[in-house]
Amino acid sequence: MEENKIGKVVIIGGSAGSLEVLIKILPRLQPIPSFALVIVLHRKNSEDSTLEELIAIKTTVPVKQVEDKTPLVPGYIYVAPSDYHLLFETNGDLSLDISEKVNYSRPSIDVCFESAAHVYGASLTGILLSGANADGTYGLQEIKKVGGVVVIQDPETAEMPFMPKTALDNNAPDFVLGIVELLQFINSIK
Repeated sequence: MEENKIGKVVIIGGSAGSLEVLIKILPRLQPIPSFALVIVLHRKNSEDSTLEELIAIKTTVPVKQVEDKTPLVPGYIYVAPSDYHLLFETNGDLSLDISEKVNYSRPSIDVCFESAAHVYGASLTGILLSGANADGTYGLQEIKKVGGVVVIQDPETAEMPFMPKTALDNNAPDFVLGIVELLQFINSIK
């Protein structure tokens, strides 16, 4: 693991039911000058940028479009584009990859979490939300191995509890939080 040039990175991964959680959190998200926030949601394969536009209108935190070799900068939200795996490079850039789907998904939460864990180590926080498959479980294990913070949405508060429940059954998270607590947690990151 090379020296981290960015500072802290927070990645929120989710699938079915996670957009509803984000819509509740984003309007009350405070400025994030000390970290970059990356959102990786399972999406349909398309050129559609509706998700980025929706997130941008729901928050006062600026949203940056992700293209290959986009520099990751604290203070911004980045949304993984559809049909690409999102990878983290040691120079602080985001890169896009079209390799095979993982857990039937591209972008894969596992691929994103694992890539970020190798670059950001203990400066990384991985948050896993609602969903209907096991994507994210392995990636959270990788984050934990490098000393990062692991947060799982309380399955009781998830529209689709399978993803957070599977992660909870296979990880030792630092936090298991409901939606209000997730917002408080993100707003408390310094």
